[in-house]
Amino acid sequence: MKIFVTRNIPDRGINILKEKGYEVEINPEDRVLKKEELIAALEKGKYDAVLCLLTDKIDADVFETAGKQCKIFANYAVGFDNIDIKAAAERGIMVTNTPGVLTDSVAEHTFALMLAIAHRIPESDRFTRAEKYRGWAPMLLLGTDVSKKTLGIVGLGRIGSRVAHHAVKGFEMKVIYHDVKRNDEFEKESGAVYKERIEDLLQAADFVSIHVPLLPATRHLINAERLRIMKPTAYLINTSRGPIVDERALVDALKSGIIKGAALDVFENEPSLAPGLAELENVIITPHTASATEETRQAMGELAAQNIIETLEGRIPPNLIKWVENKV
Repeated sequence: MKIFVTRNIPDRGINILKEKGYEVEINPEDRVLKKEELIAALEKGKYDAVLCLLTDKIDADVFETAGKQCKIFANYAVGFDNIDIKAAAERGIMVTNTPGVLTDSVAEHTFALMLAIAHRIPESDRFTRAEKYRGWAPMLLLGTDVSKKTLGIVGLGRIGSRVAHHAVKGFEMKVIYHDVKRNDEFEKESGAVYKERIEDLLQAADFVSIHVPLLPATRHLINAERLRIMKPTAYLINTSRGPIVDERALVDALKSGIIKGAALDVFENEPSLAPGLAELENVIITPHTASATEETRQAMGELAAQNIIETLEGRIPPNLIKWVENKV
């Protein structure tokens, strides 16, 4: 069995595949392959499986090139908006992801961003490094408390639920949430309040944290109109997918004081940033590293490898993404 890995990843998953006796070929260049480069690699190798990344755009052309020999595209990510699931299903190719193993890391990063933007940590660091600090002053770099404030969770999946847990248990925050369905058990455990309309959540929250997948219905879910609904003292945190937020509208909102600040780990047109975003002091930007811990990235590779092994041995992989009645 031959497996192509589109980019270098931590070694645990790779070693698991090699120990099974599979021939593993890794893209020798540590960069994202252009579509034509990926197609050329697949044409040359004739692989039984592909371990791909969220930065790889996998569409019908790529599946056609992979051919009938290729049984699975194992996505090294929890999100799968980079893959045409319908096109895969039409060709009998399985697609999997790596949910669960990155929940804690992304939730921790989300909270780190929330605390950092509220307490102006990066701004204070830059101020001090620039030798502007002249001694303690009562009005110097005043921030905002997080404890006992209202946190709005948009998307109550694994990560959103974990962020809410930290908020309630660690900071005595009031949690409100918006999702396509209500979760009574979560409400009982956390005291959270369901908001059927996202507008009601945005209007009430001191902090808004985004945790929905990127779908046609969620693209620009946070737009200029909805940013204007938020409190002028509110903060927006996004560790989900960049296009969920209209980034240009966010820049305008941050510049004009419509909201107080934002913290982003994802961007609408990665790796590019909307014009003016990087110059703003009231925004924190991290380079899509919410899951970037040694433990999590190793676990993601291990899970992707297990999905491949199960498929190539004729079983249903544990994290199969299904296409049913035009819905993923």
